[in-house]
Amino acid sequence: MLLGAGGRAYADSRATAAGPSSGDAVLTLPAPTGRHPVGCQPVYLVDDSRRDPWDPAIPVRELMLTVFYPTRDVTGLVPAPQLPPQAADAFGEIASLGPLRLPSAGVDWGATRSHSFAGAAALPGRRPVLVYSPGGGDPRGLGTSLAEDLASHGAVVVLVDHPGDAAAVEFPDVTTFRHELLRTTNLPPRDPRDQPPVARTMIDSRIADLHFVLDRLGQAADLPLPRGLAETLDLRRVGVYGHSVGGSAVAEVMHEDRRVRAGINLEGYLDYPPAAPGAAAEPFPVVAEGADRPLLLLGSEGFNRREELDRSWSALAALSGRWVRSARVADANHWIFTDYAAMLPQLQTAGLMTAAGRDALIGTVDPSVSVPEVHHVVRRFFAWHLAAR
Repeated sequence: MLLGAGGRAYADSRATAAGPSSGDAVLTLPAPTGRHPVGCQPVYLVDDSRRDPWDPAIPVRELMLTVFYPTRDVTGLVPAPQLPPQAADAFGEIASLGPLRLPSAGVDWGATRSHSFAGAAALPGRRPVLVYSPGGGDPRGLGTSLAEDLASHGAVVVLVDHPGDAAAVEFPDVTTFRHELLRTTNLPPRDPRDQPPVARTMIDSRIADLHFVLDRLGQAADLPLPRGLAETLDLRRVGVYGHSVGGSAVAEVMHEDRRVRAGINLEGYLDYPPAAPGAAAEPFPVVAEGADRPLLLLGSEGFNRREELDRSWSALAALSGRWVRSARVADANHWIFTDYAAMLPQLQTAGLMTAAGRDALIGTVDPSVSVPEVHHVVRRFFAWHLAAR
């Protein structure tokens, strides 16, 4: 659930280790399956109504987004990287320290390319808008392959970085209160649900971040978007989806914000963890009051805290009737909903990860099965519930 969070979240981008070597493995992402080429654009946002929740010295809340969208022409353009270069270098340094225990050497995290082209003109038309919140500690780039697939089938998809618990966030410039790269420096060795104050900060900050992103999408004409993209956003057809703590946040955002018509929680809890040993978990308002719009709870069979997760899922389903549906991916584990589904088997093939390490993170299911299955379920759910009326 977490690669990095807590403690002092901002570090000098100049304090970097030696970069990857020429013999390092280069990982690839599955190609999108839709008929449209995909464009992408990073977007920088500032919410000056909030201080940063992780560092009181930061006077505003800053966010980085990547917007994926259908395009018509990518002539002369090259695929964008999955992760920005400085963020990729920092991720490589941090990856081995968090609970995932990814390899500390032997892989060039910055060499993975997406199947999207920066700055391409948007394909005309009115399109549903999907907003994604990644798992705790994961940079937004680890949701690239699903976002690209959705965009290739006609959606506009917005990936959100949450600075302070994301492993590394690269901004377009330096300010008086931070460097260009912000990265987590104090990595907890375990699930943040075992650290209730950390978990609560992660959840609450993401909920506020997503409300702000929805507000700014409503003012898309003022955003630095590629030519023609703002005009394609159909804000009557908004969906949200998220993984792990991102899934927790989107379920509550959907409950609070009537602009959201449908949502998918990819294995996120629906309560705050107990504040003290022996205390009860605190259910989210959506659990106490029920959902009144379509919400899919999609999990994995192998998640090692599934019993704890099921309590909040079952409580919501019992109160919400037809609005809530749940399903599990067979032979899978928690990170099957991210780009790790395709990347970790490649690490195993390269001798950089054991079979047991891979199975603990994504399960035994082959990516030729899991990637199309997850993409299909997410795509069909939103296609059905966000269809133009």
